[in-house]
Amino acid sequence: MTPHVPTPDSAFVRIQKLFRTTAFKLSIAYLVVFAACAGVALGTIAWSARRVLDDQIVSTIDAEINGLAEQYNGGGLRRLISAVERRAAEPGASLYLVTTANGDHVVGNVGDLPASVLATPGQAETVYGRSRETQGRETHRAIVRIFTLPGGFRLLVGRDVEERDRLRGVIASTFGTSLAVVVLLGVIGGWVVAGRVLKRVDAMTETAGTIMAGDLGRRLPVAGNGDELDRLAQNLNLMLERIGELMRGLREVSDNIAHDLKTPLTRLRNRADEALRGERSPDALRAALDGVIEDSDGLIRVFNALLMIARLEAGNAREMMAPFDLGPSVRAIGELYEALAEERGQRLDVSAPDGLLVDGNRELAGQALANLLDNAIKYGAEARGGSPGGIVMAASRIGAEIVVTVADRGPGIPEAERGRVLDRFVRLEDARSAPGFGLGLSLVAAVVRLHQGRLTLEDNAPGLRVAIALPAAGDANRQSPDAPSEGGA
Repeated sequence: MTPHVPTPDSAFVRIQKLFRTTAFKLSIAYLVVFAACAGVALGTIAWSARRVLDDQIVSTIDAEINGLAEQYNGGGLRRLISAVERRAAEPGASLYLVTTANGDHVVGNVGDLPASVLATPGQAETVYGRSRETQGRETHRAIVRIFTLPGGFRLLVGRDVEERDRLRGVIASTFGTSLAVVVLLGVIGGWVVAGRVLKRVDAMTETAGTIMAGDLGRRLPVAGNGDELDRLAQNLNLMLERIGELMRGLREVSDNIAHDLKTPLTRLRNRADEALRGERSPDALRAALDGVIEDSDGLIRVFNALLMIARLEAGNAREMMAPFDLGPSVRAIGELYEALAEERGQRLDVSAPDGLLVDGNRELAGQALANLLDNAIKYGAEARGGSPGGIVMAASRIGAEIVVTVADRGPGIPEAERGRVLDRFVRLEDARSAPGFGLGLSLVAAVVRLHQGRLTLEDNAPGLRVAIALPAAGDANRQSPDAPSEGGA
């Protein structure tokens, strides 16, 4: 097999994908913000440095002026000119100049100077030329202060700002270099981060494509660093696990439907076929039709139960929820099944006070309790030891929950099977001799999930104890509607 060699077009497409990633765009956005902040910071530093240097220059000029003022006060103009001549001969950045009223040079180390500067007393920043420069007449910049002396003479004292301008140039150069480095590092960092994110996203996309192609066992890769992509992958994997469980449940339900409904359908057909064959009396035909109708009613009940379970699991009945008192419903169901329990040799005890308010659907809750009581009577009749057992149905408030329990003294359910019996069409071996299709507990579990409650199957030593815990009306601490019911103690 010839290995795939990336073409320029594919590389270009990959670069385009990289530039379009959210990670790269965020990196560029952060880079712009950081560069702007760095520019503001460096600009502030440059402005502050220039201000400090200007203040130092002005302070130096003030000190020079004070010294010259002492010379002038002590010896007049002649002594001032002598002092200026002596100071102008010293090396340094200080500037001195004395001119006549007409602007003629008397003494100093300043050569070229705009005439307007000498004509305006006070402080100014100007260009000038040094008196000793003989070639090029190179100009410099300085901060100067002009004074008018008696007789129209002008005195200039200043300071060259070449060092300040050099520092400003260094700062500007540093700013440009730093900004270029920041931009380069930002682009490289965005490239690396976006590349890593894109690689992980591509891996997740590839896995998602494989799952959509039918391989439901694949899961999204998790890097293990706990970032947002890991959390997304973990949640999607949990969702895929749930979907896988639903798919397996759907297959099991389909198999169970095909298996458990085959017998009543076959019996229904055989009865109809037997009624059509041979000569039979009207009474025999009527009896055959009654049997067909009875089998049909049983099938209709099965499909109605399946439809109700599907609707409950989809949450379609949640809009019919309202606060109601569960106590009277428990007592009414107990009275309804009391005669049936006596026929089966059972003793039924019901205990349910008033005031057990729950937020739910009265009819669905009653159907779930009726299913539990029917199972207790059906499977709890043959108590251990051969003597009739007792059935206890009780309701009470425990903390923030309304708990209803149905306990019998029958054979019970092994702990390993308590989670499985909540599935549809699941019937244990000991229960296959009794009529039914294994949908009762499935319906109960669906009703409990709809009410955001908990269903628990426990050992009654001997027998089975089923507990339904529903949030009391007005209680805010509810579980998620998808919280699973408990199958064990």
